Amino acid sequence: MKRNFADWPCSVARATQLLGDHWVPLIMRDAVQGVRRFDDFQRSLGVARNILSDRLDRLVEGGLLERKSYQDRPPRSEYVLTEMGRDLFPVLASLAAWGDRWLDGGSGAPVALHDETRGHDMRASVVCAECGEPIRLADVEFRVGPGYPDEVDAHYDLRPRLAPSPQK
Repeated sequence: MKRNFADWPCSVARATQLLGDHWVPLIMRDAVQGVRRFDDFQRSLGVARNILSDRLDRLVEGGLLERKSYQDRPPRSEYVLTEMGRDLFPVLASLAAWGDRWLDGGSGAPVALHDETRGHDMRASVVCAECGEPIRLADVEFRVGPGYPDEVDAHYDLRPRLAPSPQK
């Protein structure tokens, strides 16, 4: 039985509910690189058609892609990134940077991200939106956030390992 993480009080768990299969990040990688049509996704990934159809439906239902008709007979659609889907790009770029650092076997990045505006290759780095400094695990305290529900199944309750929210 597949576990449902959508109601867990954790944004990582909720994102995993939508993205937590090895095909989904690859489909989204292709989408940010401009792939739009079912047959092009299938050709790029070599994934079974029924699996691809299921994952594309999940991404449409989840709000990352929008299905737009481009042909009536036979009916055909393409898959276009939504704002939510475009906002996933920095996550994919960060995942690629991590893979380039730890999994490239010493040969370097297989795909370079090139900044067309400034004329240089780039590598993602996660920084604090408040101060611009790199986010490092050693600097982080995990706290109860404003969206944490009052009532949570004890099995899924993260509060025992979180610091309390500061009183305002």
